Amino acid sequence: MKKRYWIFLLVILILGLLIISSINDKNSEEQVIIFANRLSKIPLDVVKMLPSMDDNPPIIHSSEYETPIPLNSVINSAGAEDSPFISYDSDTLYFFFTPDVRIPVEKQLLDGVTGIYASKKINGEWQNAERIVLQDNNKLALDGCEFVFRDLMYFCSAREGYEGINWFKAKFIEGKWRNWENADIELKTKEYETGELHITLDGNELYFHSSRSGGKGGLDIWMSKKVNSEWQTPINLELVNTPSEEGWPYITFDGNELWFSKDYGIWRSKKVNGEWQTAENIISSLAGEPTLDSEGNLYFVHHFYKNNTMIEADIYVAKKKT
Repeated sequence: MKKRYWIFLLVILILGLLIISSINDKNSEEQVIIFANRLSKIPLDVVKMLPSMDDNPPIIHSSEYETPIPLNSVINSAGAEDSPFISYDSDTLYFFFTPDVRIPVEKQLLDGVTGIYASKKINGEWQNAERIVLQDNNKLALDGCEFVFRDLMYFCSAREGYEGINWFKAKFIEGKWRNWENADIELKTKEYETGELHITLDGNELYFHSSRSGGKGGLDIWMSKKVNSEWQTPINLELVNTPSEEGWPYITFDGNELWFSKDYGIWRSKKVNGEWQTAENIISSLAGEPTLDSEGNLYFVHHFYKNNTMIEADIYVAKKKT
């Protein structure tokens, strides 16, 4: 339990740049990405973790929500489903998937299934997820940390032709995500050390985590306002942040609740008279990256560990009580 899978993913993305450099020397046949059914790439020896096998199940600390349960096999598998995000204006669940957390990054880059997926909710049920392709078929990329705002997706990536981890954006056109382009200058990611982010419904406030100077230690949550189409110098959310690490922010549709990850759990701060208040712990024990659907149900990723080793990750939901 010393590591979280989202930290593991960040390490993967950093390593991805080094792997990409070495792979560029290989012939073009090896660089072609063949897309396949994601479940077909899960090794036969990978055991599907169930709640009954969980040494550290998620624990609810709020009377507003029911006991968390995993989503069914349409979403969760014996592989790792991570980084859930539900868009404001449609019941679409986005998440990151990789078939086997034991696999080194160079194989994930070439397996044809690791990446961002989307599932639509129809008649109250999540449907089979489809991969969102955000690169050319003959280019290598490892994409994650997706955020969808209307017809715009922001995502981070380690990809061929770029140094380190960069932020990109893509437009939803005629049913597909197209026209991806670098968004580092727009988001000022290098200047502000922008980590995973969330933009409010009105498009005027950008929340992100960062270890930039001026915080309270480790990762803090920062907020930047848009003025004349430009993001301004971010401010530290002092009542929310602590010497612990706060990150992976999510703002509710009405803008009055800030959800985030902290201390291997999920926390919530409410806005009172325009100010964010001290946060409360909603779920503990290896839970992170909260997001809510249109009914107020809370979704998050839960990581399974055995003997301090990450086994897999599933997406859970804690339904809001009526």
